[in-house]
Amino acid sequence: MSYVVASGHWVLPESPYALWARGELDEYLRLPEVLRVEVIRGEFVVTPYPSYGHAATVSDIQEAVFCAEFTKPCFRWRMVQAVGLDLAGIGDGYIPDLAVMASEVESAITAEAKDRYLRPEEISLVAEVTAPFSARNDRCAKRHGYERAGVPYYLLVDLDPEQPGVTLFGEPNKVEGDVRSPGGVDVRRIGPAAEIVRCRDQHRELEALGCVGPW
Repeated sequence: MSYVVASGHWVLPESPYALWARGELDEYLRLPEVLRVEVIRGEFVVTPYPSYGHAATVSDIQEAVFCAEFTKPCFRWRMVQAVGLDLAGIGDGYIPDLAVMASEVESAITAEAKDRYLRPEEISLVAEVTAPFSARNDRCAKRHGYERAGVPYYLLVDLDPEQPGVTLFGEPNKVEGDVRSPGGVDVRRIGPAAEIVRCRDQHRELEALGCVGPW
């Protein structure tokens, strides 16, 4: 499989973030609906939808979360896939592969009866699964963006065959955009399809089995 990276110049009536936040950036760019548009470091980034391997890994994580939801009466987390995340504080807009929020947060959002993007303060964890065309941003730019926005945890699942593994970033520094890894957790690198992540602090329930995220 080959990937083509293209660049160009567009004249926009407003900043990429302002258009993205209103759901208008795709319209101005006149892009096919099969492409994903994000604003990263103030610039819009267009990527194709991922391959089967990427999608299968994301599905494995989500299915394991669903399993926990049905088997643990006290499970209080909700996971959503490919949802817009409005990082207004830094002027970015991401579409993480997975986002985890508390069930009471989801209930409050649903009660608004308004379709909108999620906000960083509503998110407990985000997860990104790398692809050849997104790995660089997933490892660096988006990692710092999530932390500058104050997202508590960032789970990075790297499918690069030369450096496969999973890293859980935590303890965000919103001023410097820096994080600590493993940040109070043990990360056992036994391959991206069978990770175990255990937290030692107040989130002792966090376990990632087969790339599972929530705690």
